Amino acid sequence: MTTVAIIPARGGSKRIPGKNIRPFAGLPMIAHSIRAAAAAQVFDRILVSTDSDEIAAIARQYGAEVLFRRPPELATDEAGTDAVLLHALRWLADSGRPADFFCCIYATAPFLQPEYLRQGLALLREKQATTAFSVTTYPYSIYRSLKTNSRGCLEMIWPENRQKRSQDFPEALHDAGQFYWGDTPKYLQEGRLFSSHAVPVLLPRDLVQDIDTPEDWEIAERMHKVLTDANTPHSR
Repeated sequence: MTTVAIIPARGGSKRIPGKNIRPFAGLPMIAHSIRAAAAAQVFDRILVSTDSDEIAAIARQYGAEVLFRRPPELATDEAGTDAVLLHALRWLADSGRPADFFCCIYATAPFLQPEYLRQGLALLREKQATTAFSVTTYPYSIYRSLKTNSRGCLEMIWPENRQKRSQDFPEALHDAGQFYWGDTPKYLQEGRLFSSHAVPVLLPRDLVQDIDTPEDWEIAERMHKVLTDANTPHSR
């Protein structure tokens, strides 16, 4: 059984320039993902897909492989993760190094814990699923969500739920944006991470934070400090 971590990391981020290699908690951002993948001890290789020489050099410095240059058409704002993964998996197969299982790990996942990567692979195999990926719960019931109407006033998206209690609704989950395991043959047939047979790897909310804007980055830094302080022994 061959397992491969694939970390997509293109250059040219616009909202947070240099996001994938910008220093975070003393390391280039991508280094956190590479280190978590290595610590999980389930991967035969850790591969970074990039179009950037600078990202490639830093990825290699922290122990990842950069075996090919991502083509320009897959390094645009519009290029989706599935297209990038399919390119990498087909490249591996064509070069005689196919993967039985793969895990897409985002380069901006500084809270990623190795134990959840191991859990994801175990679930994927146990359930014989196509994909297994990180999710977490919403802090508030989505079924009581609000919107602003054409007059700028608040109204419920589902007004029929106004008199219902939050505990009466099913729990809703959202993509945690950290990692996505896939059974390679099944995934190549379907071609999407949000597959018809996807199983959840549930993460605690205090380990989940999207990092798409400068505000997100600042929140993540504060979260990291809180978590670090909580896990650091203090002497009296």
